[in-house]
Amino acid sequence: MALRPIDNALPIAAERPKKQAKISAPPHKEKPNFGVNDENNVPMPPPITADSSIDYIPSENLKPFPDPDIKIQGLVGGLESKDWLKVCESLNDARQLALFHPNILLPVLEKVMLVMVKAIKNPRSALCKTSIMASSDIFKAFGEKLLEPAISNIFDNLLLQLLLKGSQDKKFVCEEADRTLKTMVESTSPLLLLRKLRAYVGHSNLRVRAKAAVSISNCVSKMDLEGMKEFGLAELIQTAANLLNDKLPEAREAARSIVISSYEALVENEEQKQETWQSFCQSNLPAIHAQAIVKIPLSGKMEPYLDL
Repeated sequence: MALRPIDNALPIAAERPKKQAKISAPPHKEKPNFGVNDENNVPMPPPITADSSIDYIPSENLKPFPDPDIKIQGLVGGLESKDWLKVCESLNDARQLALFHPNILLPVLEKVMLVMVKAIKNPRSALCKTSIMASSDIFKAFGEKLLEPAISNIFDNLLLQLLLKGSQDKKFVCEEADRTLKTMVESTSPLLLLRKLRAYVGHSNLRVRAKAAVSISNCVSKMDLEGMKEFGLAELIQTAANLLNDKLPEAREAARSIVISSYEALVENEEQKQETWQSFCQSNLPAIHAQAIVKIPLSGKMEPYLDL
């Protein structure tokens, strides 16, 4: 059988091209350009955050209310708001009332302080700082009243929070707490405040110990000999002796300041100053402690003693 010529072969059906899956390119989103990377682009302003809308108003820039009786009516409600911006606004109102209308604020002072303690604990730094600033103005306005038994427990909680915030790493909160602690010392009785502070020199947090030591030192520098004796001059020297070997330089420097203030008050009217001082230290401290404390007022240098 003759073979069919190749030219007469049946044509091979051409394969139909396979459809390619359509890949849709995601829509191009331009990233916000907060910096100017391209000189032809108009720079966009950075987003406005809630914290940037908070005004930290210095006390000297606060002014009295034209009608404080109306303002006080909504104060507590504002402080109890779930909107933290509203709480900040109400804390600033409380500051103005404290500085210029203290008699109007006094009936709700306890509620205001409770909110301040809660706000200082808040992790939002803007709310925390505003509350610390409010604490400072409350100290200026009410001073001794804050140490009265009726409100003393709230003051204790406020004091602890200020010491803790003064010990943290957020610089602008820490600095505000330090200023407020200083205002607290300036505005209250050093004797009454010392009785509050002495518990914190044994705190487990070494930074809290240091902040407490600084406040104690500032209190002692305001006292005369009679005030020191009323508190307990021996206790002051023993406290200083314990702090003298603390881990933080801030605590050790505060201890040195306590010793010098105590020395100056004790020997002010004494002819034999060194003998009086040495006798006092030896009578109230173990020998190794007394030896270190006696030298501080004379040398002007702090000589820590180790392995006690």
